[in-house]
Amino acid sequence: MNDTPLRVGLVGGGPWARTVHAPGLSDHPATRLEAVWTRRPDVAAELAAEHDATAVATLDELLDTVDVVAFAVPPSAQAEFAERAARAGKHLILEKPLAGDVEAAQRVVDAVNEAGVASLMMLTMRYVQQTREWLTGIRDAGGWSGGAARWLSGAMLGDKYGGSAWRLADGVLGDVGPHAIDLLDAALGTVTDVVSAHRTDADLWHVVLAHEGGATSTVSMSTRVPVRPTVAEFTVYGEHGMRTMVRERSGSAAEAYTALLDDLAALCATGMRTHECDARRGLHLQRVLSRIRQVATGGGE
Repeated sequence: MNDTPLRVGLVGGGPWARTVHAPGLSDHPATRLEAVWTRRPDVAAELAAEHDATAVATLDELLDTVDVVAFAVPPSAQAEFAERAARAGKHLILEKPLAGDVEAAQRVVDAVNEAGVASLMMLTMRYVQQTREWLTGIRDAGGWSGGAARWLSGAMLGDKYGGSAWRLADGVLGDVGPHAIDLLDAALGTVTDVVSAHRTDADLWHVVLAHEGGATSTVSMSTRVPVRPTVAEFTVYGEHGMRTMVRERSGSAAEAYTALLDDLAALCATGMRTHECDARRGLHLQRVLSRIRQVATGGGE
């Protein structure tokens, strides 16, 4: 590893930026929070002051002073800014979903590939030890014919995320969907098609996915049911019986972000540019999300 910390610029100043990105970047030995930019200068100044960073006036100013850019902004803005950052030669820490649509996600991946920069998606559960051990056991055993994900919470009924414009617009599919699809895809094989998809007026989704190799899985998810704490559980079943993982909430976001930064530092130090949770993964998930919406509205190929 390089003894010099990576200089990171943070784009965004909302709750996730304040509680996960900024403290994680400040505390990790391989990174230093160098600069903060948001479209509200007062928010950037306050967040930067808390972590001995510099509030900058423009994205270009941020790009001039950092090695890595971390994003905590809505998907459509992330895609625009991430493409610019990658073309400027900056490594990327990306939130889910990658973009507002498949075309924008593709542009980000094209920029990452052409610039040869590292990229990691903040698919929170994939970085925690509990998930890594569950997936390793599943992959080692093999022989799984199906699976299910259930993610139910009242997150959008409260104040913390209930005012998030992009979450209100995209609903649970854009917010939770990438996590659920990613884990079932990682456990059962690449999602190749959406068999069925239905959304209720209360934003409760029921989805059936087809996987490479013949497995199928189901996803039920909503962030508008009064469930406390959140229920997030994943199951696979097949010739070895059934294996279930229930998400452990305590410390998961901070733990995941630390592990993500470990992986980012390794990518930057070794010159490796591929990772199972890189921007290409984000593009794959974006395509599945798009297909789910298409099927739910009766659209064809």
